[in-house]
Parts: sequence; C-alpha cells; structure tokens
Amino acid sequence: MLSLLMGFLVMVFFSNTWSVNFLMISLITLVSLVFLNQNFLEISNMMFLSDQISSLMVFLSIFLCFLCVISTPSLKTSSYSLCLILLGLILTLAFSSNSILMFYVFFESSLIPTLLLIICWGYQPERLQAGSYMMVYTVTASLPLLVLIFSLCYKASTFDMAVIKTISSDVDSKFLVFLYGAFLVKLPMYSVHLWLPKAHVEAPLAGSMILAGILLKLGGYGLYVVNKCFCLNMGMFFLSLGLWGALLACFMCLRQTDMKALVAYSSVAHMGLVIVGVLSNTVYGITSAIIMMFAHGITSSALFCMTYFTYEKVNTRSMTYLKGMLQLYPMLGLFWFSLCCINMAAPPTLNLVSELFIVPCLWKVSILMIIVMGTMVFFSAAYNMFLYTSLNHGAFSSYCLPSKDLKTFEMLSLFMHIYPLIFLLKSEIFTF
Repeated sequence: MLSLLMGFLVMVFFSNTWSVNFLMISLITLVSLVFLNQNFLEISNMMFLSDQISSLMVFLSIFLCFLCVISTPSLKTSSYSLCLILLGLILTLAFSSNSILMFYVFFESSLIPTLLLIICWGYQPERLQAGSYMMVYTVTASLPLLVLIFSLCYKASTFDMAVIKTISSDVDSKFLVFLYGAFLVKLPMYSVHLWLPKAHVEAPLAGSMILAGILLKLGGYGLYVVNKCFCLNMGMFFLSLGLWGALLACFMCLRQTDMKALVAYSSVAHMGLVIVGVLSNTVYGITSAIIMMFAHGITSSALFCMTYFTYEKVNTRSMTYLKGMLQLYPMLGLFWFSLCCINMAAPPTLNLVSELFIVPCLWKVSILMIIVMGTMVFFSAAYNMFLYTSLNHGAFSSYCLPSKDLKTFEMLSLFMHIYPLIFLLKSEIFTF
C-alpha cells in the first residue's frame, strides 16, 4: 500500500496537466486514508472519524484542499500539487491523532508547507518578511508548550489523550499562559495577531484559503484538546481579552482599504468568539466554538476566493479604485452579497447559530459581556456592508473595464463553498 502511495506521488510530480493533478490528489487522499485506517479497530492511537469534532476538522481539511485545486487551475506545477498534498496529509494527521505529542508535532509541521506556499507562490518581495513573522510568532509561542507537555505527561506516564483525561493533573497557574500561548497565537488572539494580516496579504489564493480555513482551526482545536485533557480554568482575563479583541478587530476592519486585509481582520474577530466559547468550559460555549470554526473556515475561504477573482478582473485589491462592479459583473456582485450576508451572521446561516449559542455563556459571566457582544455584532454587520457597498454600489470607476463575468471553475468553487453551509443546517453533526 505504501509503495502504491509513493507511485502516485511520482506520477503527480511528473504530471503537468490540471486534470491529472486533481485526479492524483483525489486518489492519494483516498489511498492514504485507507492505509491509515486499515487496522483502525485495533490501533487506538489513531482514531480517524471516531470523534465528531475530529471528523469535522478532517472533512474541512480535505474539502478545502480540493477547493484550492479547483480555484487555481492556472497553477499546474507538480511542486504546487505536492505542497497541497503534504499539507492536507499533515492536517489530517493532526486532527485525528490521539497522542498529544503527535498532535504537537503535526501542529508545528503544518507551518512548513504553508511557509513554502507563501514564499514560492506569493505576490511581492515582502512575502519573505510575512513568512518570517509567521514563523517567529508561532514557533516562539509553541516551544514552551513542548517543554510543558513533556513535564505534564511525564507525571501521567502517557501521551495518550484518552488516558490523560481520566487523570487529574494539577497545573500551576503561572504555567497556564505557556500551555495556552501556542494556540492563542495560532488562532490568533488580538494583540498577537499581527502576523496574520501580513501572511494573508502576501500569500497566494491557496495559502490564504488554507491559512484561514484550516490552520487557524488548529489553534481552536488545540485549546479544546488541552481544556479536555487538563480540565483548566483560565478565568476572566483571556476570556475578556478574546471578546474585546474581537470588537477591536471589527473596528480595524472599517479602516481597511485592501480587500484581503479586511477579510483577514474579520478572521481575527471571529476567532475571538472561538476563544470565548472554548475557555468558557460550558456545553453551549464549546458547541458555539466548533460551529464557528467550521462555518468561518468555509466562509473565510470563499471570501478570499472572491477577493482573488475580483483582483484578476481589475488587477487591484484597493477598494478605493473599485466601484459599481454590480453593473459590470452582476454574478460577481451576487456572490459578494451572499457571502457578506453569511459572514455577518444573517439568518439562516451557521454563523448565526454559533453567535446565538455564545450568548448564554456570556450571560452567565457578566451582563457587560452581552453589551460588548451586541456591539461587536453591530459592527460586524457594518464592516460587511461597507465591504459590499464599496465594491458594488455607485458609478463604476474608470479603472474597472468590462470583461467576462465569472468563469465556470470560479462559479463551481463558490457554489461548493456555500453548499455545506446550507446542507449542514439540517443535519445533527453539531450535536455534541
């Protein structure tokens, strides 16, 4: 089975057509899952698709890797396909590992193909600075976590999460920042978020889709895993910082003129709610965080697709030069309207469900938290309306020249982004 997988990798490396690359990625994904799951009943260390949250994140990882290939047919190089395949496999292993040490290893390994995507297929020379920012922030915050994992698991005599959960581990309060620091930076939490807008602005489309859609969810999933294993209570400080940071990120969105930077700061605002949900340690809070991670992963990826498709038509991301696109590209305007409504949590969307679930947690903490949450929801709607109206309303600019509307593969990518958000509204996958 392993030799078959290596044979597929060689075929992808020497193939140059988009159709062959897409077929090989599909085959490699299926073969790798079969290879890793052939003894899943006997191997307790790898619990693929046995936990709802893990299976949801695995599905999101594979699904967005497919969408990256669909959305970028112009990139036909074998190295680009191999980079996406490697990233998809690492993320699948990270979300499905039952060993906390292996989760940390794959958690950090995901930075390597992401860095390659930014450096090799980025837009401007500043991509080197963006890549270094990402590495310095995330690696610096995660190294103390590795030491703490070894210390805590040495006392428990195991790295298995299922066993650690049954053992009460007392963690000194002064080490809690190091235990959560790596995941809070990865989300990222406001005040340690500066690497994210830089990475998004310089990354290619696939890099932005993977970064916003999946890699940020590694931080939320890591918070969930650590909370479940060590039963910690961070108190009010980080919960308040996450909520206030989400509000400040909404304010930052209203100041942006770059479409990509606005969507990146929107991700910071939504991840602030994930922090609040996970650290609340309540059923409603964790359910809200999981729904928000899934819904934001697909919505943010679709918004980055929209910025890229818009950029391809007018060759600029500055909203100063983009006006009246609804007259020139009506289908593009329709998708902008739909995705901005989904991003602002208009009913009936999964984003709205996640924000409603977070209200009981905040009500239990303080009534002031409800006021901050309501203000954040208002300004979230404000910056989404600002984004839509800035691009689509008014007389079109002389910089925008009429051309062809959305292509077939672009419409396919956007429909595949929106479909899970509609389909999963009627399912019970989020019942924990």
